[in-house]
Order: sequence, then structure tokens, then C-alpha cells
Amino acid sequence: MSGLFSPGCAGSAAEEATGDLAFLQALLDAEAALTRAQAAVGLAPSEAAAAVTRAAADATRFDTRGIALRAREGGNPVIPLVADLTAVVPADAAPYVHRGATSQDILDTALMLVAARTLDPLLTDLSRTERALARLASRHRDTVLPGRTLTQHAVPTTFGLKAAGWRSLVLDARDRVAGVRAALPVQLGGAAGTLAAFQAYGGGEPGVPGERGVQGLVAAFARELALVEPLLPWHTLRTPVADLAAALAFTAGALGKAAVDVATLSRTEIGELSEGSGGGSSAMPHKANPVRATLITAAARRAPALAATLLGSLAAEDERPTGAWHAEWEPLRDLLRLAGGAARDAAEMTEGLRVHPDVMREHLDLTGGLIVSERLVAVFTPLLGRALAKRLLGEAARRTRVEGRTLAEVLGEILADFGESLSDEAAPEEAAPEGVAPEGVDLAALVALCDPTRLSDLTDPTRYTGSAGTLTDRALERR
Repeated sequence: MSGLFSPGCAGSAAEEATGDLAFLQALLDAEAALTRAQAAVGLAPSEAAAAVTRAAADATRFDTRGIALRAREGGNPVIPLVADLTAVVPADAAPYVHRGATSQDILDTALMLVAARTLDPLLTDLSRTERALARLASRHRDTVLPGRTLTQHAVPTTFGLKAAGWRSLVLDARDRVAGVRAALPVQLGGAAGTLAAFQAYGGGEPGVPGERGVQGLVAAFARELALVEPLLPWHTLRTPVADLAAALAFTAGALGKAAVDVATLSRTEIGELSEGSGGGSSAMPHKANPVRATLITAAARRAPALAATLLGSLAAEDERPTGAWHAEWEPLRDLLRLAGGAARDAAEMTEGLRVHPDVMREHLDLTGGLIVSERLVAVFTPLLGRALAKRLLGEAARRTRVEGRTLAEVLGEILADFGESLSDEAAPEEAAPEGVAPEGVDLAALVALCDPTRLSDLTDPTRYTGSAGTLTDRALERR
């Protein structure tokens, strides 16, 4: 595969680890390891194991395309591969190639090998991404920008908290992938998951003890490949594949969250972020597109459907299924490539990300202070009551938008007029105690709020970030 239409994984470690030749080598590695494992427990001569291992060491000596075409006859590539491998080993070793195994044993084990070889560099790239985001979160702990909900300015937040949130998702992905990587098992069960053929080849002795017995064969097979010994054959118990699918899809989505934020904040009319080396256009020389973010987002959009196919294969009939197993191969490879490529691109995107605090600061003022209206509700409600505070602030917001002035200016006028009206309405004989307006309104406090400096402070977006700094610090404590 040339990768012409998969730039997100082209040239990545995931692409190399999941190519046809890599899969073929994994199949050969599984076959060789099985023969060595049988030799280790006395079910094959050590000379045969060495001969099979030598023959299986280089996948390039086998015709990958020919095996693929011949796989149509039996429905999987293991059958023609076993024939080709048997043909190139010495005659005395030939009977021990694939002995006792079924095709699914070898292919499932090869899938786990390919997954392991893909997840290791993927985890390295997630670590790169995590470290880059930790640096961004620390550096911009107190860099304020508009928080946005439903595409509109909501309340101020900090870029440090946003980057810390991205990092938290990356760490969640890392934990899931690391857990799956540590649990990847070999597959060995024989024709129907009973290991009967291995026992038969061993002389039919069900009570052969310890490492020399058939039960020790699975453990030896796992050791040979540095994979995990499963409790049971999992021909139709597809937990390993389902867990792998879920972890990969989550990883693509977690990285996708950061990517869509970067792409949005890189818009020309926003410009709060930009990729370190944006991509060009075939027609517009001025373009600097957020290409890394684009490729990660594409992976995040494709991954869930692929994972759904793999999860759907959990419903596999009998001891070996028709179709459910076969349906897994391509989606799993695609998922490994997508997640691996996205992790590579995320590391590059975050390591080169440029933050523009001056633009963020400008955007905080776009609404003239309305971005902190939530704060003013909290300030005015105890003084005026909920209904009156809402009416007064609603009028202030309307005038701010219509008149193109700041909320502080408009609110100062409204408060002054409101205070005067309260004083005028109070008849001398009905006057309340000094400093307190009728109906419990704290007139003195309202008068104090009319001070321009006080209103400026109340409507300053940089003074209303809540616990963003503390939350960022807490998030960065996670290792």
C-alpha cells in the first residue's frame, strides 16, 4: 500500500508495523514460536524448531501477493503460508510446521503481535504529546481567553486550563492503551479450543505434569513472543480485540478533541492559535492550513465506525465463527494505523503549537464586558433581589450591544439613574433608615458600585477566571 489516500498514517511507525509484509512476518513469527514452544515442552525436536525459525526469519522470501490470492481458497492467508513454509524447511522439520494448530491460532496471535509492535511507538508519541501539553499548560496557566459554549463567548477561561484538559484526555488514552498493550495474549486452542491435537501428538497422556505437558505449551508459546498467556482459548471470546478497538477509538477521539479546538482557534477571524508549520494550498499562496489538526480530526471521525465493527464481532457463534472473525482483520489494521498516525501528528502539532495571547486578550473585549455578565448577576442579586437584578442587567446588556459602548459605562449610568429614582420615590415620612432604600435595596452599596474604578474591575475579564489556575495546577500533578 502506497498510502496515497491515507496521509494521516503515511510514513508513520504505525504504517510500517501494519503493512502486508509486517503482517506476513508476524504470521511467520507465530509459526516459528509455536514450534519452539513445542520443543520446549517436549512435543517437537529442538532441531526442527531451529529449522522452522530460520526459514521464517525473513518474510521477503515469500510471495505476499501470491499468498493473498491463494487465501481465497480457504478464507485466510495462514493456509497457503503454511504450505509455503513447509516447502522451504528441511524434510525432517516439515511435520512440525503448524502441528496441532488451527489457522485462527496463528492469525489471532499475529494480530496481537502486530498490535504490540504498533502500540509501542504509539505510546511514545502519546508521551511526547503529553509533555508538550504540560509545558503549554504551565506556561499559559494565567493566559486568559474567551470560553465558548455553543459557538458563542460564555465566560473567560485560561489557555492553561484548556491545554491541561487536552493533556488529561491524552493521559486517559495512554492509560487505556498501556493497559491493553500489557494484556495482549497469544491464541492457542486447536481446532475447537480444546488443545486436543497437541495432547494427541504428545502421546495422549492427559496427566503429563508441569512444563513438559500440554498445559505448559500455551505458557511457553506466550514466553516466546513476549505476549500474555490467556486463561482460555478466545476463538469466540473476543475480549482482546474488543478492548483493543475501544482503546484505539478512544485515543483517536481524545486526540481529536485537541485537534478540533486547534483548528477552530486557528481560523483567520479568530487566530488565537496557529500550527508551527501550517500546510499550503495548491491555489492560494497565502494559506497556512492547520494540517496536523485536520489529519487528526479525520482519524477521530473514522475510528468509531471501525470500532463498532470490531465490537459487533463479539457476537460470534459456535467455537469458531463464520464471518465474525474475518470481519475483524481490516478494521483492526485501519484502527491501528489511524490511532498511530494521529498520535504521531498530535506530537508534532502540540510541540510546534504557537499561542497568541495578545489576540486572546483582544477577543475578551469584543463584547464590551458582557462576557462577565454571570459575575454581575452574582454581585447584584443580593443587593436588588433576583428579578430586579435580572431586569437591570438585561437592560444594561441591551444598551451595551446597541450603543457600542462598554458594559461598565452603561452600567454606571443605569445605576446612577436607578439610585436617584429610588431616592426620589421615597417620601420623607416613609423614609427608611439612612443608607437603605425601600424594599430592602441597599442603596449605599449601589452607590458604591457606581464608582468607575469599581465597575471597571467588576467587568474586567481577566479578573473572572474562577479556579482555572488551581484546576490547571491540580491537573498537572497527574503523571
